[in-house]
This record gives sequence, structure tokens and C-alpha cells, in this order.
Amino acid sequence: MFDSAPLFLLDGSDDRHDASPPTVEPASDAALLDAYSRTVSGVIDEVGPAVVRVEVPSAGRPDERGGVGSGVVITPDGLILTNSHVAAGTPRLRVATPDGRSLNAELVGEDPDSDIALLRADSQTAMAAARLGNSKAVRRGQLVVAIGNPLGFESTASAGIISAVGRSLRSRTGRLIEDIIQTDAALNPGNSGGPLLDSKGEIIGINTAIIMGTQGLCFAVASNTAQFVLLELLAHGRVRRASIGIAAQTAPLPRRIAYATGLNQTSGALVASLDSAGPAARGGLTNGDMIVSLDGERITGVDDVIRILDAGRIGQSLTVEAVRGGAKQKLVVVPVERASPRAEEVTNDASGT
Repeated sequence: MFDSAPLFLLDGSDDRHDASPPTVEPASDAALLDAYSRTVSGVIDEVGPAVVRVEVPSAGRPDERGGVGSGVVITPDGLILTNSHVAAGTPRLRVATPDGRSLNAELVGEDPDSDIALLRADSQTAMAAARLGNSKAVRRGQLVVAIGNPLGFESTASAGIISAVGRSLRSRTGRLIEDIIQTDAALNPGNSGGPLLDSKGEIIGINTAIIMGTQGLCFAVASNTAQFVLLELLAHGRVRRASIGIAAQTAPLPRRIAYATGLNQTSGALVASLDSAGPAARGGLTNGDMIVSLDGERITGVDDVIRILDAGRIGQSLTVEAVRGGAKQKLVVVPVERASPRAEEVTNDASGT
């Protein structure tokens, strides 16, 4: 039998008596948990009174409750943010507060394209209100708290982290909602319209969707988007966007045509139909044209067209490059304000712009 080889410490000394490493006291789990719990509890205590249940009357029986969602009060005089799919275009709603009051509310306006709606509650006293935060400042891994009424269970809170930022989610109208926040804070039907909060108790998102059959894939419209919609609705009663009067769809650009026209892209926005009296028709676009550029910005699909046609384009000349018959065409159109469509008016295969 051979004796075991001697053990040497990193400083070169001989330690034949105790080879075990020195004991390191772990950080106190209790202390960490207490800090976490204090943060989450503080957010719930601060913002919980501002989260309301939104009740949509039944279409057949106004005295009966129909759909139920959540909302968050953002001003003491009763302005409430919620989802457009919760309000569903209903001019008169009811909101229930955590202290047991049931209040009438009116729909100030909604934007189905971003799934944001604005309500005003008829309250005779100042309401508890939450603050809108800056969603551009959020980071992956950041602690978040969601409060709402999932499956009718009032004032339910859940906590998690921000899983990702800058996601895109398609709204009911077919348009992409940009800058979506993904979280693993548990959400369920009824959470829609409730706030997603940071550790300071500021609203960084309005909870909007989950992917059924999955765990922890939940989404919120960024607070900066909600604030933009809020200001537009207060100023104009609607969110203004530009339109050139076409229905388009993303389509591949044949390689031979891309080569012949000097285009370094594989797809564009194909004009499926157009308003004969609209800006596109007046500017010379026709059915079958493939839009590949707007004001020098590359267009690889219909979502690019939608993104570019914001309120600032209304009434301003817009240079359109399109491929027609294997050759590039350069045209000028002047967008007009787009009518706000309801979700059911938009088909899945072509988006109106």
C-alpha cells in the first residue's frame, strides 16, 4: 500500500491533517428573501388600490355583466388605462375598486392597433392613482409585479422578471405592436389591462396577452406606447396614422428581378388592392406593384409600410419605389389620415395601409 500523496495549499504549505476547504458562510437566504418580499409587498401596497376591475355589460342584457378585465387608474380624477380588447368599443362600462365601490365609466377612446383604451370613471372623490414609468429604461432580469383580476379573482398579484424587451406582437387589427415587454410574471384571462410594475411601483407596461398552453410567456404593451396613445386620445379622440389607400401583403421578390433592378432584398409589400380615389391611385400605383422603398427606407413587407406611415406623414409627400413588370418605378404619393378600423374589418392575409 502506498501512502496518499501529500496535499499542498495554494501558498505551498503542507497540510496533512485537514484537506477540507475553509468553510465560507453563505449569504443569508432569509435576508435576501426579506428584501425581495419587502419590495414586492411595497409595490402591491402602493399600487394595489389603483388597480380596478373593468366590467363590460352584456350585449343582450345591459344589467348583466359581460366581459371582465383589469385597469389601472393613472390620475386622481379617474382616468384609467386598460386594453382595447377589454373595452371592446363599449361606450358605458363599470369599474369596481378594491375598496368595494362600483363606479360608472365612459370610454374616452381606444386604439385597437396598440390594444390600448382610455376610460374615465365617474368618482366623486379623488381616486388612488399609479405613475407611468419609462419603459425604455427597463432591462432583462429586472423584477416586475403584475396586479389584476385573473379569472375573476380580484386584486391578485404575481411577480417575476422581464424576460425580454423589444418584442413585436400582432394586434387584432393585423398591425404589429412594437416594443412589447415579455415577462414570466404569471398572467391569466382577466389580467388584461392591468399594470406591469417595476420595483419603484411605476407602470412599465399594460398586460395584454399570454400564449395559451405555455408557462411564463406573457406580454405587456410598453408604458411609452401607452402614454403616446393616451396623449393622442386626449388631444384628438383617436390615434392619428397615415394611409395611402392600399391593402398590401408581404411577398417574395424573385431573385432575377432583384438582380435586374439592383435590389438587395428578397421581399417587399405587394399591392393587393387599392382605393381608386386614394393617394396611391392618384400617385400612379396599381394592383400588383411591389413596394420596395418609401422615402429611401427599405420595405421588406407590409409591416414596414405600416411602421413608416405614422401621423407625421399625413399631408407630406412620400417617395415610393415599386417594382412593376420587372422594372423599378419611382412615384410620389401624399398620405391622408387613416380611418380607424375595427378589428373585425381587417383580414389576416392583407393589411390596410
